[in-house]
Amino acid sequence: MTDYSEVPDHKRNIWIRGLFMLFMGLALHVCLTVLGIVALIQFAMTLLTDAPNVRLTAFGRSMGNYVRQIVNFLSFATEEIPFPFADWPSVE
Repeated sequence: MTDYSEVPDHKRNIWIRGLFMLFMGLALHVCLTVLGIVALIQFAMTLLTDAPNVRLTAFGRSMGNYVRQIVNFLSFATEEIPFPFADWPSVE
């Protein structure tokens, strides 16, 4: 006799992925807010010193790579879950 009350593995996996997608969507929202703040600080630093801050530039690049990883995960372009479930992306 077959028990139909059990959820198939592929359905259970999609629900787990959905939870990760919610978490990563929240992380994307936070990242975009942080990037906006970094952009304003970078603009002010450039006005004051006539040159962008090197550390903020590197941080912005790595944050951009992280946002790209999140978007790829959310759009099903990849199955790899970004940071904090993987390493932080490096500046290329």
